[in-house]
Amino acid sequence: MYLAKIYVTYKPSILDPQGEVIKAALHRLDFNTVEGVNQGKYFEIKLTAADEVAASELVKAFTTELLINHNTETYRFDLEEA
Repeated sequence: MYLAKIYVTYKPSILDPQGEVIKAALHRLDFNTVEGVNQGKYFEIKLTAADEVAASELVKAFTTELLINHNTETYRFDLEEA
């Protein structure tokens, strides 16, 4: 059993309007040292696989097929035995 922790964020070339709103709110609260905010999505998925390589391939497959928008988002993941 493996636990995949998947982090989805906008690609660097894509404007993050929610991140800009959060940054503006932080500045209004006098957190003026905040230079930028990127928001995204986070998933924890438990899966069964023969080994870590197979689990990694599964995570890549279902993430690219379902969890991200290829045009605007990118992802990374951590995999650990559960």
